[in-house]
This record gives sequence, structure tokens and C-alpha cells, in this order.
Amino acid sequence: LDPGSLIPDNLETKRILTVLDKMIDKLELSSMIPCVTESLDKFADILGPEDTTSLMEHQKLSKETEHLRAEDPRGSLSLLEQLKSSTRNVLRLLLPNPAVYQVLKRQALVRESPAKGFIKALKEFRNLVLERLMTSPEEEEEKLRFLKAISLQIKENTETITALEAELAATAQTREEEADWKDNVIKDLQTSMQDLPQDSKTINQQIKEEGEKQQTEELQASQARCAGLQEDIQELGARLNALVLEHRASEMALRKRKCRMEAEIVNWIQKYDTDMGEKEAEYEEIQAAYEEEKAQLSLLMEKRDFLLPEYSQIEEERRILQEKKEQASRELAIMTRAAIRIQAFWRGYLIRTIFKPKLKKKG
Repeated sequence: LDPGSLIPDNLETKRILTVLDKMIDKLELSSMIPCVTESLDKFADILGPEDTTSLMEHQKLSKETEHLRAEDPRGSLSLLEQLKSSTRNVLRLLLPNPAVYQVLKRQALVRESPAKGFIKALKEFRNLVLERLMTSPEEEEEKLRFLKAISLQIKENTETITALEAELAATAQTREEEADWKDNVIKDLQTSMQDLPQDSKTINQQIKEEGEKQQTEELQASQARCAGLQEDIQELGARLNALVLEHRASEMALRKRKCRMEAEIVNWIQKYDTDMGEKEAEYEEIQAAYEEEKAQLSLLMEKRDFLLPEYSQIEEERRILQEKKEQASRELAIMTRAAIRIQAFWRGYLIRTIFKPKLKKKG
């Protein structure tokens, strides 16, 4: 993945990247200082008189340092310290001024800076640090396993290519030895047949032509075999490249999946924080209501404890009064029954008293 698409997931990573980015910005800006000092007239309106004076002093100090280093390298150490301090001050002046920074960046695209290679290497180091910080131990282990597998595959392919090249070299060597042997045979035949008649020359010519024809056929066969071996080498190289691309695509898919899972985890964490915040607020409301009710209950319990003896006394008085009422009711009932009986007895007595003389007269 592009290192620019990676998002730091913790504070330490962000701090490290911030330090590297600031260092790169300062280095780029310091490499552009000669552009400013050489064109102070263009930047005078943007910089202001104070900054322009500082840059003129820096330019003068730079020239003195170069001149002194050419004459006496050892005596320029103090001037180098002064130049370093002056460069630091110039950076402090130029960094807060975005207009000058943008103009210098446009000029830097036209002019070739001596520190361009170092700045490029530093940016690559920054991307490498970011990738390393964003790689978990599990991914690092998986990457090592992947690299080991690729290395083993490359080793096997290299061994195969080496064996094919050795076989090709042996075939070429054999072909050369056969050609040398045939040349020697032809030379021997030519030497032995110099004293033969003219007919022998014809036979020798035929033998030579046959030998050259056979040599040509074997050379063509060897070249065809070499071409086949070369095609096999190219095919193995293509397979190796295909495997590398396949594994890179797999690694990119895994990284995309990791980024997706990290985004989902962040969303779930945010949702969890939101829900927990709502639950916490609800819990605090319930806790406050509970504390209030608890306080009211405590107050009511204190009132109950204070009123309980009085209530018990009242209940006791009510019970005694109820018993007295019941006792009075019972006594009243007894007296009522007694009064009824006395009245009944008295009425009977009166009736008997009234009617007794009358009954005697009739009798």
C-alpha cells in the first residue's frame, strides 16, 4: 500500500512522524536558503527589512566560511558554528512565513538542489518508519514467512536455472570438442591424402563436405536445444514474476482487510463510548433519584422511629379504651337483661296483684 494512505493509530506513532516531517521541512527549507539570499530583491517585500537584514548577514557569513575553508580548513570551525546558529535563526524567520515557503518550493522544482538526494532518502526512511510502525508483530511474522517462501522459491528457481545453464555449457563444450575432433580428423585425412591420386582428393572432399554437413546439423540441433533451454528459463522467470505479483496482491488484500477491520473497530469503539456515555448519564440520573429517595426514606424512618413509641402508646390506649367499651357493653347487656327480667317480673306481679281480688270474687 501507499505509505501516504496509512493512518497512524496511536499517539507515539504520530509524534515520531511529526518529528520526521518537521525535520524534512526544515531540511528542504534550509536547502532553499541560497535561493533566497541570491534573490533578496524579489523577497524583500515579503520578508520585511528585519528578515532581509538577517539573510544578508547569513549570506555574508556563508561566503566568509567558504573562503576561509578554502584557505585554512581547521580555522573555519568557529565560523561553521556561527553559520549553524545563523541557519537556525533564518529557519525560525522563514518557517512562519508560508508565502515565502510556497515561492521557494516553486523555484525548487526548477533548480536542482544538492540536498535533493538526501531529502529523498529521508522521505523514503520516513515512509519505511511509518510502514514499520503500522505493521503488527503478527503481520511482521506473516511477512517473514512470506519472504522465506519467496526466497525458497527463488532459490529453487535459481538452482534450476543453474542446472540448465550447466547443462547448456556441457552441451556447448561437447559440441566444441566434437567440432575440434572432426577438424583434427579432417586435417589428418588431408595430410595422409596429399600423396594420393586426384581421385583421392575427390573422396576427401566428399568426406569433408559430409563432416561439415554433420557439424552444421549438430550445431543447429545444439542451438535449437539452447533456445529451448532459454525458453524454459524465461518461462521460469515469468512464473517467478507471476508468483511475486500474486503474493503482492494477496498482501495488499490483507492490508486492505486490516485497514477495514481497524476502521470497523474504531467505529465500534466510538459507538461503545457513546452508548456507555448515555448509560452513564442514565445511571447518574437513577443514582441521583435513588439517593434522593434514600434520603427521604431515611427521614421517614427517623420520623417513624420518633413516632413509633407514641403510636404504640396510642394503640395501647385505644386497646384499653376498646376493652373498657367492651366491658361496659357487656355490663350494659347484663344490666339490660336484668332490667328486662325485673320489668317482666314486676309486670307479672302487678297483673297478679290487680287480677287476684277479682278472681277471688268470681270464685
